Amino acid sequence: MMPKIEIDRGRCTNPYDCKACLQICPQAVFVVAPTVVERYKETEPENYEVQAVFRDKCVVCMDCVQICPTDAIRVKRSNG
Repeated sequence: MMPKIEIDRGRCTNPYDCKACLQICPQAVFVVAPTVVERYKETEPENYEVQAVFRDKCVVCMDCVQICPTDAIRVKRSNG
């Protein structure tokens, strides 16, 4: 089963500039995606968030948890 990956949005406040979890993850589980999209306007950096889009690829290496400068990521193995 896929692991549970939780990202605390209150702690992960600057994903657009940080991207530490994206850079360290050997399986490319994470993406930084816009939360607000307006036609013909550039999305502001504060309107992005980290998402664990490819959880099925996660090998629970915990590199993302260890490198996160704000301690915003939690990874738990699924039981079963």
